[in-house]
Amino acid sequence: MKFLRKALDKIGKPFHKGGKWEKFYPLYEAADSFLYTPGTRTTSGPHLRDGNDLKRTMITVVIALLPCTLFALFNTGWQAMLADSAHADAVAGGISFGSLMTALGIGAWAFLPVYAVTIAVGGAIESVFATVRKHEINEGFLVTSLLFPLIMPPTIPLWQVAIGIAFGTLIGKEIFGGTGMNVLNPALTGRIFLFFAYPGQISGGVWRMLPSDAGQVVDGMSGATVLGAYAEGVAYDAAGLSWSDAFLGFMPGSMGETSALCCLIGAIVLIVTRVGSWRVMAGCVIGLVATVLLMNALAVNSFMEVPWHWHLVVGGFAFGAVFMATDPVSAAQTDTGRWIYGILIGALTVVVRVLNPAYPEGVMMAIVFMNVFAPTIDHYVTKTNMKRRARRLELQ
Repeated sequence: MKFLRKALDKIGKPFHKGGKWEKFYPLYEAADSFLYTPGTRTTSGPHLRDGNDLKRTMITVVIALLPCTLFALFNTGWQAMLADSAHADAVAGGISFGSLMTALGIGAWAFLPVYAVTIAVGGAIESVFATVRKHEINEGFLVTSLLFPLIMPPTIPLWQVAIGIAFGTLIGKEIFGGTGMNVLNPALTGRIFLFFAYPGQISGGVWRMLPSDAGQVVDGMSGATVLGAYAEGVAYDAAGLSWSDAFLGFMPGSMGETSALCCLIGAIVLIVTRVGSWRVMAGCVIGLVATVLLMNALAVNSFMEVPWHWHLVVGGFAFGAVFMATDPVSAAQTDTGRWIYGILIGALTVVVRVLNPAYPEGVMMAIVFMNVFAPTIDHYVTKTNMKRRARRLELQ
């Protein structure tokens, strides 16, 4: 690896201060720091000495997302095979090695172009802003570029992917100053924009536009997601889906959101490494369960009768609670604030799902809404703590 290090140092000379390509230093630095730990160190205080940095934090989140990503490839392909009569024999015998490989191939055909467009468009915007502002290209986009395809339906047009990630990166992050200063989660901002701008394509109801065995492109096939069926009045126990299948993720939806099991694995990784806040995750669950129990008691339609253990595994709640709500930048920063923030996300998710049939998902809207109020929550938590401390000192 010494050869690579020497080669990078030689290539990098024109990019350093005083060099011919000095203004493009962020582009060189991005490639260099992706391969090696940055060689610079803090020279003035105050600062914290820690083995962790932004690069390691973002890589940890990417690792936590790997189970959801791999399952996204499989389930996207599997759902397409279930909908295609040409694969009837393959799916009839259950999941075998052959059908698994076929499903992964079809899923990759849907996922990788979305991921490539996200990287190309979002990465270009990040690079332009880094060059103009003369700062490094931060690793935050590593996570955004993977999160965004995972919350897209598999047949989303690529031009809409480009518009969505551009909007999310610009409006969700760059106008606030870039990574570490954004108020909103960029991936969610882009998805919500696409939902209101192009609801027909972002709803997840259209499942496939993939090559058939004959090499023909098959027209998109429509089918409501589980939450969409609930919103249309289908009872949860009549939607043709078992709870175990919903927990494992064998159902239509956005590519990476369907498996609560994979999200649970990711949650364990984030909690053990202390990258994600367990308080936010637990708060989301508590808020959802409490609100669902209230809805069950007041039920006047079939959607209000859906029990809490179903709300946990259908739609994108598990994915949102684990990977979106815990965003260390846009979430609440105080421990008490994280409880409040998470509980309100869980509660708002159910309110949006059940009381607004036009938008049966809810969790994405709830998280972005609470992103806006996270600083206010922290402000009042801190203010309350200061008053409590002042009273305690007065008593002494």
